[in-house]
Amino acid sequence: MPRFAANLSMLFTEVPFLDRFERAAQAGFEAVEFLFPYAHTVEEIKERLDATGLQIVLHNLPAGDWDAGERGIACDPQRVDEFRAGVAKAVSYAHALGVPQLNCLAGKAPAGVDAAVLRRTFVENLRFAAAALKMAKLRLLIEPINPFDIPGFYLNRTDQAIAILDEVGADNAFVQYDIYHAQRVEGELAATLQKNLARIAHVQLADNPGRNEPGTGEINYPFLFAHLDRIGYAGWVGCEYKPAQGTEAGLGWLEKLAGKKALAPA
Repeated sequence: MPRFAANLSMLFTEVPFLDRFERAAQAGFEAVEFLFPYAHTVEEIKERLDATGLQIVLHNLPAGDWDAGERGIACDPQRVDEFRAGVAKAVSYAHALGVPQLNCLAGKAPAGVDAAVLRRTFVENLRFAAAALKMAKLRLLIEPINPFDIPGFYLNRTDQAIAILDEVGADNAFVQYDIYHAQRVEGELAATLQKNLARIAHVQLADNPGRNEPGTGEINYPFLFAHLDRIGYAGWVGCEYKPAQGTEAGLGWLEKLAGKKALAPA
C-alpha cells in the first residue's frame, strides 16, 4: 500500500500551521508536505519536526504573491531574477529541513506574451533550478494543474510536462502527478501512471468532483492504490484534498480504502 503524507496546507486547517504537525502525527501520518514554509523560520518548523518525528517530503519553490492570486512565476519572462532568487531560498529551507524534492509551479501565462517566449522562459528557468538543485542533491518537480481550478495556468497535461522535461534535459527533474488535476484534464489515470512511472517522482490525491477526500467522488481509489503497488511506485502520495466536514472526521478513508488505520486525536 502506498505511503501517505498529510498536506498541511489543506489538512488540519482548524489550527494554525505550526500546530498542524502535531495533529498529523496524532492522526497516524509519518510524513507531511505543504505549499510553502517561508512564512516561518527554519527553526520554528524544525522544532515541530523534532517534537513529532515527522519528515517533510515536499514543498514548493516561492510562487509569487499567492494571496493576490499568483500561482507561480516560472513562465513569466519579467520575473526571471525573482524566480532565481526564490530557488536559492527554497534550497536553503530544504537542506535545513531534510526535504528531498521541491515543486516548481509554472504559473499563469501572462497576457500578451508569445507562446514561444513563455516556453523558452519556463525551460530556461527549469534548467537553472535543476542545476541548482542537483548541486544540493535535490529533485526538481513540475506539476500539471487543471485549467478549471486555475484558469490560464501554463502547464496542464502529463504529456506536456514530459515534453518540457525532455527539453530541459536534467536527470533530477520529474513530474509531480496530481490525480485530481489529471482526472479533470485527461483521465486515463492508471495507464498514464504506468506509462510514465520512471518520470514521476511524487503523486498527490483528491477525489473529483469537489476535491474532497478519497471515497467522496468518481475516482476508484482502492484500484489506484493497488495499481501503484503493482507498477512499483515507491514514492509518497500527498493527501492534498479539502476535507468535506473537518480533517479528522474525514480520515476514515485511510482504513476503508487504503487499509491504514488513522489514530484518534489526543
